[in-house]
Amino acid sequence: MDTELARTFLAVVSAGNFVTAAEKLHVTQSTVSARIQTLEQLLRVTLFVRNKAGAALTPAGRQFQKHASTLVRTVEHARQDVGIAKGFSGTLTVGGRIGLWEEHLLHWLPLMRAKHPDIAIRAESALEPELMQGLVEGRIDIGVMYTPQSRPGLKVEQLFDEQLILVSTSKRSAPEPQPGYVYIDWGPEFYARHTALFPDFAGPSLTANIGWLGLQHVLENGGSGYFPRRIVAPQLKAGRLHVVADAPEFSMPAYVVYPGERDDAVIAEAVALMHRLAHDAANKKPAPARQARARKRPARRT
Repeated sequence: MDTELARTFLAVVSAGNFVTAAEKLHVTQSTVSARIQTLEQLLRVTLFVRNKAGAALTPAGRQFQKHASTLVRTVEHARQDVGIAKGFSGTLTVGGRIGLWEEHLLHWLPLMRAKHPDIAIRAESALEPELMQGLVEGRIDIGVMYTPQSRPGLKVEQLFDEQLILVSTSKRSAPEPQPGYVYIDWGPEFYARHTALFPDFAGPSLTANIGWLGLQHVLENGGSGYFPRRIVAPQLKAGRLHVVADAPEFSMPAYVVYPGERDDAVIAEAVALMHRLAHDAANKKPAPARQARARKRPARRT
């Protein structure tokens, strides 16, 4: 079987419709339809039910999904194994949001390299749809993201809770979006809660789907935005940014996603190391400034 047919099948599964799958594959919708039709003829089953909502898997389609994933993953791993650099015994591809590479995966990298110096690591940055597609196809071994999707054969585990806080270049900023506010697309859950908390917000003049890009704009041009506390900590300490008093905070979980059916010791150890880093970061001692503030609080009356 042509692996391109299996990749196209998985693209439709991930996208939920033929149009979006065609866009991701950079082909026409008719090409996607022709490939799926050829695949259905080869298997002698109907894989999708076409309706107004898109394309839903039939029972036969759900059964074939795990085989398609295995097929594509096997071919991809074979390609990687053949291309392994001299001196290494294997490769590991890790993908994550840019914001999750900062202060987390970048700390994980040297620890993983020290633990497995014989493994060549490929680090990639992408948004959730691309990460999930890479995991489904087997091009990515481990994905770290905010809003994963449930897919057969993939295991999803929470790493830590991301705390998004409103920061501004102004020391006196109102606890709501002001002129110069940059809206960062942290996902559908953030959007829903942001809309509920700021119902009168007309909309930002600048929207970015990458936190790093929005943060650089705020630092260079002034303004405000919601960013992970762990990422803006250095700017807060240096006085370049200030926490907006009384502004609501958002808690957003970060997850690690990897193939649950693969008995791969390297992936298991890599994921365990990510969990250890997340645990250590969550249980670190309070910063001196916080300790000082705590000491100034009046004693509770009993």
